[in-house]
Order: sequence, then structure tokens, then C-alpha cells
Amino acid sequence: MINCNPETVSTDYDTSDRLYFEPLTYEDVMNVIDAEKPEFMIVSLGGQTPLKLAGMLPAELIAGTSAASIDAAEDRERWNQLCNALGIDQPPGGTAIDTPAALAVAQRVGYPVLIRPSYVLGGRAMQIVHEPSQLEKAMADLAADGSLGKEGGLSAERPVLIDRFLDDATEVDVDAIRDAAGDFVIGGIMEHVEQAGVHSGDSACAIPPQTLSPQIIAQLERHTREIADALEVCGLINVQYAVKDGGVFVLEANPRASRTVPFVAKATGVALAMIASRVMVGATLSELRTEGLLKPPVLGGHVSVKEAVLPFSRFPEVDPVLGPEMRSTGEVMGIDRTYGLAFAKSQLASSCGLPSSGTVFVSLADRDKPGAVTAIRAFAKAGFVIAATSGTAAYLTERKVPVAKVLRKISDPGAEPTAVDLLRDGQITLVVNTPRGSSASSDGAEIRRACTVLKVPIMTTVAALVAAASGIDEWASTPFSVKSLQEYLA
Repeated sequence: MINCNPETVSTDYDTSDRLYFEPLTYEDVMNVIDAEKPEFMIVSLGGQTPLKLAGMLPAELIAGTSAASIDAAEDRERWNQLCNALGIDQPPGGTAIDTPAALAVAQRVGYPVLIRPSYVLGGRAMQIVHEPSQLEKAMADLAADGSLGKEGGLSAERPVLIDRFLDDATEVDVDAIRDAAGDFVIGGIMEHVEQAGVHSGDSACAIPPQTLSPQIIAQLERHTREIADALEVCGLINVQYAVKDGGVFVLEANPRASRTVPFVAKATGVALAMIASRVMVGATLSELRTEGLLKPPVLGGHVSVKEAVLPFSRFPEVDPVLGPEMRSTGEVMGIDRTYGLAFAKSQLASSCGLPSSGTVFVSLADRDKPGAVTAIRAFAKAGFVIAATSGTAAYLTERKVPVAKVLRKISDPGAEPTAVDLLRDGQITLVVNTPRGSSASSDGAEIRRACTVLKVPIMTTVAALVAAASGIDEWASTPFSVKSLQEYLA
């Protein structure tokens, strides 16, 4: 086996017979092909960059899903046509290659909208925009002098997709494998902790799903199979969905291995990458079941939570609000018998963990207040002191949630302490701060940056707050225990 790796050492030296450290460009890959004369090339286990090269490489060498099928999922117009033909709902939207067209699409579907360029890595340049002036600036950033300018900017071949953004939707990832004979298996269904709009690489997610109904799960499985069949996938596919008000909307499909594959494999005990590799070079899923490589997933008795490792401690001036563009530099996994304990373990592994006592400071955007009340009440019941800004404090007090401290906003005059003052004095052990409107306020940004510098855990979404409240509650009554992965999967 020959492996081309553009990174430092992310592949063990003994995984392959030869390991090339070269840029993943057409010229360099062709040099390796000329030197090694491989029988097959796998482009779907290396992220987005190999997919962008697939159409330029010799078609007969591409193992598994063809370059044409890859392009059908990546090209926004072709993808829209495929979903329409299958009758699978998408958020309303359209494509554009210039600002006037983008404004027309946004006007038709309504703000806020999510803009997504074609053929990008890690959600780069994706944005949620709330008004025309924001959209104009975002399109300028994507043009020849912007963040994608070096790759050719926008064109008919590389339009930007503009979708209606689904507020308060639950995002779901599905990993699956299809073989050349059309046999199909679901690897895992992952319910995101953060709502739709946070890049899947930055969002925590759980296996099995915690709030999805059996009917929704069945619909997700059916749509994933329909998409895999239509694309004639041979190997892995990852499909991302948004679930809102009982409806399922497909966001995008990637006919390749997602970053979630290692997590799914550890959570279920199914060697997805090995199975997909065998499928791409000709094996069928039926043969792999007979061989014993493809086993039923182990899903009973434990919950697994993937959490992102974020680099904000190294960049203290950066606002740690999560969004459509990926910022994580790694990930961890928490596993236990309940969702709350698994989430608490994931927080301990990825950052500074969750507190068991102290003061919780709360500052919520108006849209987030109803969903946060129950979790804040649970913190108060567990003995935490609740502090809040005046608007949030009034809302909580009206709903019989005790607020012990009302703090002055940083931007308001006065001698009373602010959240940043108490953070610096070590009096706050957890911060709940959800950004308001189209951009974070200066007060909120300063509070979030202070949390980064002082290593105080912070929740910027209601979903993460609810998960944290559950984890702290269960942790108080059930101390952590440690078991090997083999014991969970036995």
C-alpha cells in the first residue's frame, strides 16, 4: 500500500509499504502514480482535497465511487436536481455566481440564509447572514480578491449555494457504506448537540440519537439509501440533515469518509474504514458478513459522545462562538452508560470539564431564553448560585428561577461588578452566553474571550447547556467509572 500524506505525521509509518510526504496537487500525485504504477487509488478516505483532484486523475485508477458521482454531490446545481428527482426535501435556496443573483435568491427564500461555496474544505467561507449588507460583504469575500480568490473565485463551475437557514433545527450526520452490487449498511446515526448552523467538525454529537423518534430515524435511513443509490456510491458516504418540526431536510452529501468515521467505529465496534476499503476494491458486503469482518453494531448499554477540541486557548483574542466554518483541531470521545455521563466525560477530555459547584453566569439572547429555563432551574436546584444580566435575570425570576446576582453589562456605566470582573476574581465557574442577532455583541465577545483566557467552561448554545446540566446532575449521583472500549463492545 502507498500512502500520500501532506501533513506532518498523521499516518503511522508502519501503516503503508511506502509513505510520501508531498503536497496533494495534481502534479505531485501524478509523479507518485508514474513511479509506483498502482492498480487502484482510493480518494475517498482523505477528506475534501482528494475529491477535488478526482476528476483530473485517470478514471480507471479511481477505486470505488466514480469521479462523476463525486461531482454530482459536489456541484450544487446537480445536487439540487438529484434531490428534487428523489423527492427529498431541502431548505429552499438557489445558486449564484455574483452579488445581484445572490441577493435575488436571499430575497426569494427569506433571511437568515446560509451561504456555502462549492468544493471547499472544513466549511471554509461558509456564513450565516441576516441582512442584504452582510450578504454583499460575504459575496465580495468570495470573489477574486477574497478568501477563495486563489482558487479561482466564483464561476459557473463553482457557484455558491444560498439556502434558507433553519433556526433551531437539530442537525444529524449519517455514515453509511454501499457496495457495487447495491447492498447497503448504515454505519451510524449521530445527533448533534449544537443546533444546525454549527459545522459538524465543531459540534458534539451522540450515538445513539437522544431525541429523534423511530419514525425520523427510519426516514433518515431511507433517504441515505436513496441518495447512495442515486449517486452509485461504492464505499463510504456521509449525509448531513436538519430535523425541524418533524420534517427532515437534507443539507449535503459527501461520497467519502467523514471525520466521524473513527468515532462511529469506536462507538459501534464496526471497522468502517476497513470494510469500505475492501468494498472499494471489489468485495461485497455479503462476502464481508460471511467473512466476519462486517458484524452487527454494538449499540446497547452505552452512549458515546464526540466532542471537538478547539484551539481558542492558543488564540485568546478570537471569539469562541461556533459557526458554519470549522475551527476544531481534533476531537475526543466520552463513553458511559448514560448520555449525561458520556457528555460530562467528553467535556473533561476536550477542555476544562464541568464544575460540580459554584456560580453560573447566564446571559441569553431572547430567542434562547425559553429553551434554557429548565436547565438553569436544574443548576439552581443542584446548589449552584445563579448570576445574570438584567434582562436574563428578569426573565428567569418571572419563571421562579432564583437569581442571586444581577450583573452590570460591560458597556453600561456604573460601579457594580460585571461578569468579566467576577471571572477575573475566580467567582464564576461556568458561563452560559449565547450570541445575539447577526453578530456577537461586544459585551458577549469580551466575556467569551475572558473565559478562554481564564479557562472557565462556557456554553454558547442552549443545546450544550441542556447537555451540561444533565451531565452535572448525573455526575453528582454517579461518580465516573473507567472501562476499556473492549468491555463496552464485548
